[in-house]
Amino acid sequence: MTDNRVPASAPRWRRRGRTVGFAANTTAAWLFALVFSFPLIWTFFTALKPANEVFAAQISFIGSKVLWSNFVDAWTEVDFGRLLMNSLVVAVISTVLTLIVATLTAFAFARLRFPGRSAIFLLFVITLTLPSEVAVVPLFLGFDQAGLADTWVALILPGLFGAFGAFLLRQFMLQIPAELEEAARLDGASTWRILISVIVPLVRPALSVLSIFAFLGSWNSFLWPLIILNSSEKWTIPIGIAGFTTQTGTQWELLMAACVMTIAPVVVVVAIAQRQLVAAIGAGAFGGR
Repeated sequence: MTDNRVPASAPRWRRRGRTVGFAANTTAAWLFALVFSFPLIWTFFTALKPANEVFAAQISFIGSKVLWSNFVDAWTEVDFGRLLMNSLVVAVISTVLTLIVATLTAFAFARLRFPGRSAIFLLFVITLTLPSEVAVVPLFLGFDQAGLADTWVALILPGLFGAFGAFLLRQFMLQIPAELEEAARLDGASTWRILISVIVPLVRPALSVLSIFAFLGSWNSFLWPLIILNSSEKWTIPIGIAGFTTQTGTQWELLMAACVMTIAPVVVVVAIAQRQLVAAIGAGAFGGR
């Protein structure tokens, strides 16, 4: 690993250049962070404004009053607690099952040998180019005929077999030396034992990345829950917050407050998995051979 630090014995101009470069990079990083976080900042301050000042002619971050009560009103208006619990349950179950299915699929394509493996994997990856909307009608008809419409089973099941997770884990598994697997087999380990004790611990950073994407995908899903769920007690947050838009208009200040509360769990998940995400990128989770 290369050490980019400048030794104390280096010339002054070199040390000064290193300091200036570090300060410039830090400033640029903060500027980019501010630009990309601006919509979130604007959403938060909009959630604190009175209703008649959301679209005021004079643009301002803070309204004439700071109404923290908007968050309380948003919570009670659409029974946000129930929506939050539904979304958490669905997202957690979807994430866990997605990790299991993707790990098994990736292991089969990366470490097992069977006829037509490359061709099947190619067809599998091609599905990434298809928009999810293409499968909405066939999926709905199939679940409706099976009597599973308006159930969480129908809500969760279609998202478990996406090609992205299997592709991501496969690329990471291809970088694991085959000698580790051969040594485990010489010690008498079965295929399942190799997967659980050798492969899975080594792909943990990639699993963390996939867990973030799976959680966010389930948490933000709107179209499929809107189609498959009819009972309001089973709705998730993206469907529930649409209740702030009625025939008489949109309660923008309450909608923004609900959006802020919706973002909070996502920020927590990303913060927890941040180190694993950086480790996965550094280890080459998005590469392969």
